[in-house]
Amino acid sequence: MQNNSSIKLAHFSDEHSAELNEFELPAEQSPFTALPKDVLTDAAGQHPIVILNEGKPVGFFILHATERVKDYSENPKAMLLTALSIDHKQQGRGCGKKGMLKLPEWISREFSHCDEVVLAVNQKNTAAQHLYLKTGFVDTGERKMGPIGEQIVMSLKVK
Repeated sequence: MQNNSSIKLAHFSDEHSAELNEFELPAEQSPFTALPKDVLTDAAGQHPIVILNEGKPVGFFILHATERVKDYSENPKAMLLTALSIDHKQQGRGCGKKGMLKLPEWISREFSHCDEVVLAVNQKNTAAQHLYLKTGFVDTGERKMGPIGEQIVMSLKVK
């Protein structure tokens, strides 16, 4: 298991493209998330974030500061986290957990207006639910219907 200081969060840049395009997911995870190459866009209000281990991309997610956030939180300072994925070759090493543990401090620094991160996780995706709970997210009690079933809305206070 890597030391925690080797894991960093960074805004996506073109230097990460080649490695992110090589990401793979096991078949059982593909219904619940998306590969970076399938969701990377220049859309306004979407901030692609890379989880780096010793400078190498091992994970990816998107933070949204768009109207879409209102579907999950009434907090005008909230951001929505979507599309978290850890490259299959890197799974089981704690990279996702370490990345999510760094999220509150990193968001405070990079998005100082934000005081909450919300997300929706499919109720069948128990591995992701455990990851989020272990890293400070709480179940809000709200549920949404997603494309493949009920989703649990979770929240992480940043400040």
